[in-house]
Amino acid sequence: MGFGHRRLAIIDLSPLGAQPMQSDDGAVTITFNGEIYNYLELRHDLTQRGHRFRSHSDTEVILAAYREWGTGAIEKLAGMFALALWDAPRRRLLLARDRVGKKPLFYRTDAAGLSFASEAKAFLAEPEFNATPDLQAISEYLSFQYVPAPRSAFVGVHKLPPAHMMIVEDGRMTTTRYWRLSYAGQRDIAEGDALEQLDAHLRQAVKRRLISDVPLGAFLSGGIDSSLVVSYMAELAPTVRTFSIGFAEQEYNELPAARLVAERYATQHVEFVVEPEAVKLLPQLVWHYGEPYADSSALPTYVLSELTRRHVTVALNGDGGDESFAGYDRYRALRLAQTVARVPAPVRLAAALGASALAKLVPHRQTRRIQRFLNRSVAAPHRQYARWMMHFDSPLKHQLMTDSFLSATTENAEDIVDGLFASSDAPTLVEQGIDSDVRSYLPDDLLVKVDVATMAHGLEGRSPFLDHELMEFAARLPLNLKLRGRVQKYLPRQLAKKRLPAGLLSLPKKGFGVPIDHWFRKDLGVFARDLLLGGRAGARGFMHRPVVERLFAEHQSGRRQWHYQLWNLLMLELWFQMFIDRRPDGPPGSAG
Repeated sequence: MGFGHRRLAIIDLSPLGAQPMQSDDGAVTITFNGEIYNYLELRHDLTQRGHRFRSHSDTEVILAAYREWGTGAIEKLAGMFALALWDAPRRRLLLARDRVGKKPLFYRTDAAGLSFASEAKAFLAEPEFNATPDLQAISEYLSFQYVPAPRSAFVGVHKLPPAHMMIVEDGRMTTTRYWRLSYAGQRDIAEGDALEQLDAHLRQAVKRRLISDVPLGAFLSGGIDSSLVVSYMAELAPTVRTFSIGFAEQEYNELPAARLVAERYATQHVEFVVEPEAVKLLPQLVWHYGEPYADSSALPTYVLSELTRRHVTVALNGDGGDESFAGYDRYRALRLAQTVARVPAPVRLAAALGASALAKLVPHRQTRRIQRFLNRSVAAPHRQYARWMMHFDSPLKHQLMTDSFLSATTENAEDIVDGLFASSDAPTLVEQGIDSDVRSYLPDDLLVKVDVATMAHGLEGRSPFLDHELMEFAARLPLNLKLRGRVQKYLPRQLAKKRLPAGLLSLPKKGFGVPIDHWFRKDLGVFARDLLLGGRAGARGFMHRPVVERLFAEHQSGRRQWHYQLWNLLMLELWFQMFIDRRPDGPPGSAG
C-alpha cells in the first residue's frame, strides 16, 4: 500500500498539517483532498471523548473521527472531499467521496491490485496501464458533453460516484451509498417562514466557508447566486475581495451587473476584461480535464481562476443555486411539455410540421426554438428533457458516426435520463428533472468544470449553495417556492429583493459562457476544420467526413447553429491526440 499527496495548504500551513498523515500509533493513514467545514465542531466533540490533536488541520480530525466511529465518520463530515484511508490492523482500505461530488476520485483494478487518484491521467504513470478509449463512454460524451459517472473515458478506469464509499477488505470490494437527497415529504410552509429559513441556511453556509489560513475572495458573476454569497460575506468578514470577468461581446458581458453588487457592498473589486485566445488555451484545457469535456464555459472559468489566484488562494462562488431552486429555462419547458402532452398526438404532430415550415421561411433563433420544442413534443416529457440536454441526439449521432463506431456502442443516452427520472422520489415532473441534474449534470459537468479549472492554478473553490443542509432544505420546499409562473428561483429572488441592488433583478440570466458561435466563424473555425478534417481524425474511422463538412458549412453560413456540436468534436479530437495517440509526461508547455 502506498499513498501520495500534493498539498494545497489552506488550513494549518505548518508541517504538522502535511499529508499523507498517520495517527499517533501509525495504525491509520489518510490522504485527503478537500475541506471539512464542520471540523471545529467535530474536533470539540472528539476532544470531549478523549482524543488529542497535534495539529490544527481538518485532516487530523478525520483520522480521529474514523478511530471513534469507523466508517460512520463519513456521514458526519460536512464539506467537500475525496479521501483514502488505510486501516493497517484491519488491512482495510476506505475510499469515500463527498455527498454532491465536488471532489473527484478515480480508481482502477487489475491483477496487481487497486489504484486510485484525483485525475484519470494519473494512471498513465503506471507502466502496465494501456490507455485505451472506452467507446461507450465516448458515445455518452457526444450526447451529454461530459462522461457520466461511473464511467471514464479510459477502459478500466472508473469514477466513484458522489455520496459513495468503497471498502476493500479481505479480498472483497464493496461500494455503498451513504447519502441521498430526498424530495419526499415536502412541507407545507408559509413563504415568510421559508424565506427566514433560507436566509439562516445561506448565512450559515457562507460562514462555514470563510474558515481559512490563506487569503480568500469570491467569484462575482452578477447573477443572483454569487451576488447573494457576496452579500453575506460582506456581513461576516471585515473585507471582501471580488473578481469578475468580462468580454467584448456585450451579450456575454456581466461586468456591469457585478459592479452593482461590488459597489453596494464596498468590496475590493477586480475586473478582468479578456479576449481569451482559445486556440492557444485549448491544449492546456484538454490536459487539465484529462477526459473529453465540452462545456465551453470551462474556458472563462479557467481564465478567471488563473487571474484570481494572483490575489487569493480560496474563492467562494454561487454554484448550485440553479439546481436547488429551479434556475434553468428547461425546468419551465419541462412543465410546459407536461401540459402540451395532454393535447392529442395528431394535433401536436400538425403543430410540429407547421413550426418546421415556419422555421424555413423565417430562420430566426426564436422560431427554431419553437420548432425544436414542438418537434420533441411528440415524445414523453422526460424523453424531451433528455433531448434538450444532448449535444448529439440519436438521429444526428447516427448520421455522424460510422458503422464501426455504432456497432461497438449502445445508444443509451435517453435510457440514462429515463433511469434518473424513474429512480427519483420527487413528487412532480419538474422536480424529477431537478433531481436528475443534481445526480448527473451537476457532479459530472458543472463541478468538474470548476474543480479542474481552479485546482489547475492552485485555487480552491467553495460553494455555499452546495451545503448539504441547505440542499436538503430546498429539496423539501414545495415547487411553487422554486418555480412560480415564469419566475425561476422564486424564493432566492425574494431574498435578493432585500439584499441586492434593484436593477440586478431585472437583468436576464446570461450564464457563464464565451462567444464560441462567433469564434467558429473566425480563427477557431479554421483551426477546428483543419483538425477535424485532417488525416489523424479521419484515420480513426469514427466520423463521416461529409457530415462534419456539412456542420461547418451550415454554421459558417448562419443557416444553423452548430457551435456546441463542433466544440464537442474539437475537444474530443484534441483529447485523442493528447492521451491516446501519445502518452504525455506533463501539461503543454511544461518541462515534464
